Amino acid sequence: MEPDKNTPEGAASQPPKDTEPQAPVDALSLTPDELEKEQSEIAAASPEKAPEIPGEKKVSPLKRFLKKINVYLLFFVILVVVAAAIAAVSYLNSQKDPVLPEVASQELTEDALKDLANTDASVGGAAQTLTIQGNAVIAGQTLMRGNLNVAGNIQSGGSIQGPTLTISGTSNLGQAQINSLQVATTVAVQGVTTLRDLNVAGAASFSGAITASQITVTRLVMSGNAVLQIPNHISFTGASPNRTANGAVLGTGGSASINGSDTTGTVSINTGNNPTVGCFVRINFQQNFTNSAHVLISPVGSAAGLTAYYVDRNNSGFSICSANVAPANQAFAFDYFVTN
Repeated sequence: MEPDKNTPEGAASQPPKDTEPQAPVDALSLTPDELEKEQSEIAAASPEKAPEIPGEKKVSPLKRFLKKINVYLLFFVILVVVAAAIAAVSYLNSQKDPVLPEVASQELTEDALKDLANTDASVGGAAQTLTIQGNAVIAGQTLMRGNLNVAGNIQSGGSIQGPTLTISGTSNLGQAQINSLQVATTVAVQGVTTLRDLNVAGAASFSGAITASQITVTRLVMSGNAVLQIPNHISFTGASPNRTANGAVLGTGGSASINGSDTTGTVSINTGNNPTVGCFVRINFQQNFTNSAHVLISPVGSAAGLTAYYVDRNNSGFSICSANVAPANQAFAFDYFVTN
């Protein structure tokens, strides 16, 4: 059918209402206003899906997700995940039983025992273990070139000899004989201790009682309110001092002798004929005192009591004298006690 001549050019003929719809018009033949109107209608009809604009570059979903996520937050999340993974691996490894090294073992056969009995034979290697299920008796000497580790107790019927003995733990000794004992730290002895000879180079402190048959000291110092209690006798021993008798005072045939030490003793006097006034005898100490000695004398016998006795002393000795004439041909004595 030819178009009506009265219809303007470029205008499309309207199809009849009772006919089928025609194919959509090509987008290239539409004007920009018509194209924009068509896209608006499509967007209004389906708002969930935006129309694609020709020539526009599509943005991937990953990039759109990254634009919405903070970079520092993403880094923190990754760090937490890595730390959790490391902690989980460490925990799982700690729950596993440690792998023990396997040591190869070899049984000692009858042929090997015969070889050991007849010759110097080597059994096994350094990486192998010799296991003896029963008891073992070694009649001869045994040499261990390496270390000896004993899991149980050690019982020795004889002596144990060695250049050194190191015990890291507790040691219980029923009886021990030690030629030389050096202790670097404190020693605590709970029970009775018997020492044959004890030499202490430094100070010694005892909080309890000390019982000894004999104590020899160079100097005994008691400090504070100390009390010296001696229930038995006191004996002052030592070499006898020298004595010098004065014959003129003792009289003709008179003599004097001494029995004792520098500290205590007895001076025996025998007067002769015609004694005179003065000092009977001079006592010279074996060891001089630091200061002038303090001398206490006591007369022994009635003849000694008749004398007006006195002493003359210094740090090297003392003299026993009389202010009157002693009885002639008499034997008497004087006991003395000397302190510094």
